[in-house]
Amino acid sequence: MGFIESLHGLTFSTVQAIAPRVASWLGPADSKLVRGIRGQGQALRYLAASRDRLSGDGHRIWVHAPSVGEGLQARAVIEALRQLRGAVEIIFTHFSPSAEALAASMPAQIAGYLPWDAPGTMREALEVLRPDLVVFTKTEVWPTLSRLAAERGVATALIGATLPETSSRTGRLARALLHPSYARLQQIHAVTETDRDRFLQLGARGTALEVMGDPGIDSAAARALAADPEAPWLRPFLATPAPTVIAGSTWPADEAVLVPALGRVRERVPGIRLIIAPHEPTPQHVAALHSTLEADGWRVATLTDVEQHGLTHDGPDAIVVDRVGVLAPLYTAGTVALVGGGFHDAGLHSVLEPAAARLPVVFGPRHHNAVAAADLLARGGAAEVPDVTAMADVLSRWLTDADARAEAADASAGYITAHLGAAERSARRLLELLD
Repeated sequence: MGFIESLHGLTFSTVQAIAPRVASWLGPADSKLVRGIRGQGQALRYLAASRDRLSGDGHRIWVHAPSVGEGLQARAVIEALRQLRGAVEIIFTHFSPSAEALAASMPAQIAGYLPWDAPGTMREALEVLRPDLVVFTKTEVWPTLSRLAAERGVATALIGATLPETSSRTGRLARALLHPSYARLQQIHAVTETDRDRFLQLGARGTALEVMGDPGIDSAAARALAADPEAPWLRPFLATPAPTVIAGSTWPADEAVLVPALGRVRERVPGIRLIIAPHEPTPQHVAALHSTLEADGWRVATLTDVEQHGLTHDGPDAIVVDRVGVLAPLYTAGTVALVGGGFHDAGLHSVLEPAAARLPVVFGPRHHNAVAAADLLARGGAAEVPDVTAMADVLSRWLTDADARAEAADASAGYITAHLGAAERSARRLLELLD
């Protein structure tokens, strides 16, 4: 174990010791930060209390994904593992509070937070869970967990592995910390050839690297196919069709462009409807968005209102989604989609769900972290817009020109179809580690 890894373990040990004392100073008890600290602090106790759910029949796989996007990739591979070999036991962990709802629905015997990556804690977690394989997702390989797993003879792998050019993991300190962890991995399932080359530069072994594609595409396709037209959050929109813009995972920076753009689109497209799902639908954000849209002339309701009272053609024409977990099926009620994150520095959210729902996709210029966004642009299934005027023009064209819209929709759906199968490929390779 190198000095940097030792320092990492010491840092997490310190954080673990002081986190409960400072959590109450950091904000409301239900804030994401406090929920995360509390969840990680209680994670080991939860795992130990849940181990009686593990029967010992078949191989045991611990799958970790930091947040929702990675969790969806992981779920596709978990489902493929179960189809290929039913007798596997799955432990799923996450890091972000955003993934709490996803974890609750994960097809796993145990699902919860990842404990702090401190030596004592992770050693005890491995002793409690006794996995045969530890699987990380996308980029997040925890140094202490990967090292202690290797010391116990537990196989380790990384699925959906992708590394944007701008990733902080390419910095000098991150490379020093993560180099041993990547080198230990017995399998790395890269999304693209470019990702393969970048992980090789960070210390991964060439024999461990293989290009598999993105299992998130399988997940998005499955969720679009599984959308229930009779679901209370979907049925009202299908029963009262209208030219509909679905704006998903938006931030205030996206909304500052979208709302005035749609004001121009309304002059060109009679009867337009907006369904907007903020990335963080807190009561404060929902209320602020409600006020902004109402001031701009929209008849506004929340999704909860629509579920309770239905929808008529002269009813609300702007619906604010006031909870998480329903965006993927809502895309199937859309005509075109805007994906949020492209107008600020945190990165673009997933374009896979609207593409899987056969929608043309529009987003802001800051999408360089998203391989799928670039691929959709190249195919003609998406458009990058830098400002209000460009967004209004693109949305108006797709909403009024059926041929242009159909061409873009076919390109989006074609991208999804062409890239299916990564989850099963990854699952088959992981089973080789167990066999």
